[in-house]
Formats: sequence, structure tokens, C-alpha cells
Amino acid sequence: MRTVLMPHTRRPVVALRFKPVDSAFYDLLAESARRLVDGAGLLAEMLVEGCDRKDVARRMRDAEHAADETTHEIVRRVNSTFVTPFDREDIYALSSQLDDCMDFMEEAVDLTLLYEVEQLPGELAEIVEIIRHCADLTAEAMPKLKSMKDLEEYWIEVNRLENAGDKYYRRTVAKLFSGQYEALEVLKLKDIVDSLESAVDAFERVANTVEQIHVKES
Repeated sequence: MRTVLMPHTRRPVVALRFKPVDSAFYDLLAESARRLVDGAGLLAEMLVEGCDRKDVARRMRDAEHAADETTHEIVRRVNSTFVTPFDREDIYALSSQLDDCMDFMEEAVDLTLLYEVEQLPGELAEIVEIIRHCADLTAEAMPKLKSMKDLEEYWIEVNRLENAGDKYYRRTVAKLFSGQYEALEVLKLKDIVDSLESAVDAFERVANTVEQIHVKES
């Protein structure tokens, strides 16, 4: 901090030198989104017939733990940084929502293993493909927060994908209750489908938050 004497008044005026904005936030958010691409890939791998599901589940847990560490680092930086690139509340929300995406994907993989589901309905592949697309779009969008440019197509497309995911979810649930599956199997598969649907919803919440940040900062 330095003191400046203004002309005429000669009264001292304090000029503050603020700490520069920590650009590491952008890198960490981008890293968090890239981890979602890895998680979505493992989720798709779980659907492959004959895959080693224990190994996939183990790698998914590792990916989820790594994502948690990134989230914790973002929170630590928010709590220790004087000037953040945008509102602290928005950074908290965005990092938490990115973490939710990974959590729901990991939940679906873990339930598939724990329930010892031998065969998954083919319709799940459509929902997983939507999740993979959402993850790719999110990973592409996060680095753009630094410039706040070319983001509108991102949240529009994720919203469209979420609507498509809802349709596939309803069709899958209808098939589960069609009498084609035994009651216990229906309960197991319904839990897995619900986790996948929650993952799609979580990606939409991320996109909505990005839109809100864009409106505030543009």
C-alpha cells in the first residue's frame, strides 16, 4: 500500500494494490471437467459384455477420489484467496456440481457391481452416450470461462441432451415394468437407471450455473 498526495488539497489518499486474480481457478475447474470425461468412459466400459467389472469399478473409485481432491483444492483456494475470478458462491456451486456428476456416475458403476447384474438393458447405452456427450461438452466449456466467450451453444446443447435423457429414462423404466424382468431384478436395475438419470441432471445443473456466471460477468 502506498500514499498519494492529491493536487490542491494535499491530503493523503490511500491507493490500494489488490492481489491479482488467481488464474489457477480456471485450470482447476478445467481439470475437474476432464476427470468427468474419464469417468464417463469408465461408465461406458461397464456396459461392455464380458468386461472385468471389478476392475472397472476399482478404476472408477480411483477416478472419483481424484475428482474429490480437485474439488477440495478448489474450495481451499476459494477460502484462501482474496480476489476470485468470479463470485465465490458461484465457484463453490460449480465445483460441487461438477463433483456431483462424477459421484452419480461412480454410483451407477458401483451398484452394477454390488447388485451383480449380469445383463443390463440395451436402452442404458443411450443414456450413457448422452452422459459421455455431456462430459465432453463440459470439458470443452470450462476453459472458456476465462474469456466468457463461445459458451451459449454449450448450455443450449446440454439442455437438449437432458431432455433427450428424460425420454430414454422414461422408456427404460417402462420396459423394466413391462413384465419382462423379475421383481428383484427390476428393483436393482431401477436404482442403476436412477443414478444415470441423476448424472444427466447434474450435468444440466453445471450448464445452468455456467449460464448464470456468464450473465453476471459479461
